[in-house]
Amino acid sequence: MFKIGNKEFDIDNKCYIMGILNVTPDSFSDGGKWNNLDNALKHAEQMIEEGASIIDVGGESTRPGHVVISEKEEIERVIPVIECLKKEFDIPVSIDSYKTNVAAAALEAGADLVNDIWGLKHDEKMAELIANAGVPCCLMHNRHNTDYVNFIADMKNDLRETISIAQKAGISKDKIILDPGVGFGKTYENNLTAINHLEELRELGYPILLATSRKSVIGLTLDLPADKRIEGTIATSVMGVLKGASFVRVHDVKENLRAIRMTEAILRG
Repeated sequence: MFKIGNKEFDIDNKCYIMGILNVTPDSFSDGGKWNNLDNALKHAEQMIEEGASIIDVGGESTRPGHVVISEKEEIERVIPVIECLKKEFDIPVSIDSYKTNVAAAALEAGADLVNDIWGLKHDEKMAELIANAGVPCCLMHNRHNTDYVNFIADMKNDLRETISIAQKAGISKDKIILDPGVGFGKTYENNLTAINHLEELRELGYPILLATSRKSVIGLTLDLPADKRIEGTIATSVMGVLKGASFVRVHDVKENLRAIRMTEAILRG
């Protein structure tokens, strides 16, 4: 069992949904939809009703070409939402940030997990914060270039560096989730390979979160805009289950959860 907040997750036998709540004006597929408190809470409630097990709150877009905002602005976006989510719903809440001060404010507001797209490599204080808080974290593979010699081997080595940072800071093994980082520091072909070889990351000994929802790898494959990529996302979620992912991070909860449960039933059968 893997514990997030007051909930336990059977990561060896089930795949759970992390629902995406972007409280941003410029996220690539839903920017501006949920960036006021009422809309954010209504959307969170909908995702919970549809079967989300975690709500992931993000205050800064990380799409290609995104505008970096100040920590103050990011904190002002996410804290009211996190506080209300924890007050209104009994569900673990994740903060999607690579900035220590934002994560610290989010944890103080009640967040249960830190989702760091730079795998502890952007802000040297992040690992210490997570260790001291005793909370779980999702650590993503990311890099500034695509200069791979052997893509899978290099990705695993990059993640080993992240794991080493976590261990040195005192983050316990049972509080780490790894994310292959589809769409970050990877070519189109790299992204497809990462999904297809997800089981190789399981060899590192940690649960895996797959985050592909509406991303460019789907758009490029199917030649579709961001708001038309639901079927492509579902296909990646099914692949995630087949390859051993314990979590998938998606916008469209209901449809992905149905596909996941069907896939699990077939595997059990």
